[in-house]
Formats: sequence, structure tokens, C-alpha cells
Amino acid sequence: MTKSRKTQRRSDERHRLAAMGIAGRLAILILMALATGCAGTPRTPPAGPATLAVWPLADLSLPGTSQADLAELITSRVMETAQADADYTLVERERLLAVLQELSLGSSELADEATALRVGKLIGARLMLFGVYQVIGSQMRLDLRLVDVASTQVIQTAEETVPAGNLSAWLQAAETATQALLGSK
Repeated sequence: MTKSRKTQRRSDERHRLAAMGIAGRLAILILMALATGCAGTPRTPPAGPATLAVWPLADLSLPGTSQADLAELITSRVMETAQADADYTLVERERLLAVLQELSLGSSELADEATALRVGKLIGARLMLFGVYQVIGSQMRLDLRLVDVASTQVIQTAEETVPAGNLSAWLQAAETATQALLGSK
């Protein structure tokens, strides 16, 4: 083989390697462009107020230590306070009750938080507010928690303890705990 042929072959190999390097780089760039083009835009939480559903508060008091229908009254105060906060849009109570009736859930299923979160998804809530109260001796304790429906994570909790015999203190406790829970005032 002559020297010029060897030189020519080496030159051809270099051009092929260079072309392959350029082609490889070009292929990588095209793949990267396709991958990032197909990724779409990152999801951001919807602008505006978060949709909040308030689950009826549970009375954990011993029988005979609490008055009937106070759970509904305290739940109503929690809902009124949440509705006054511009950062939240409340799911209508009738909508929640309609879904519960349609699903025909028994009382034991309603007590299950996982079931409640499923219901929250069905009614379009991003957040659920759960709570309990209990009369012990001369005190009433109210505990609230705010739960993210999608992740089931507890975002925030709040509690208030007030004298058991003072109904207006119970309602004030519901308002104060809700404001603390939602970060209002």
C-alpha cells in the first residue's frame, strides 16, 4: 500500500469519525429537544381559593356529659368561620350530604377518614377539615385538623379548651380554632 493511500484511508476514517461524532451529538440534541418538548409545563396549583369541605364534627364525650345536636352547632360555626376566609371556597353542605346519601355509606364507614377523603375527592375538595370535641369534667376540648385530599397529609392542627358549661365559649372556641387552623387573623 502506498503512502498516499494510507494517508487517504486515515483521512477518510477521521472524516467518518468526525461525521459520526457530529451525527451522535445531533441525535442527542434532537432527543433532548423532543424529551423537553413532550414534558409539558409543570403543574401548578390552581389560582384562587382552595376548595374546602368540612366534615361534621364528632362528639367523643361520654354519654350524658354533652347535649344533643351540639356537634351540628359547632360544625356550623366552623363552616361560617371558614367561609369568611377569602383563601377558601367551601363545598356546599347539601352537596356533601347528597354524595353521602348517594353512596349509602353506613355510620361505621362514615367514621373512617379514608372514606371521608374519598368523598372529598368526589365532591372536588382539595382540602378536608375534620374535628372532634369532648367534654371531660368541667372542660370541653375541641381538636381540628386540615388534611390535603390528594396526599392525605395532615397540613395543620388546632385545639381549644374552654369551660364545659358555657355554650358561647364553645362557639368562640370553634371560631378561634378554625382561624388558627386556616391561618386567618
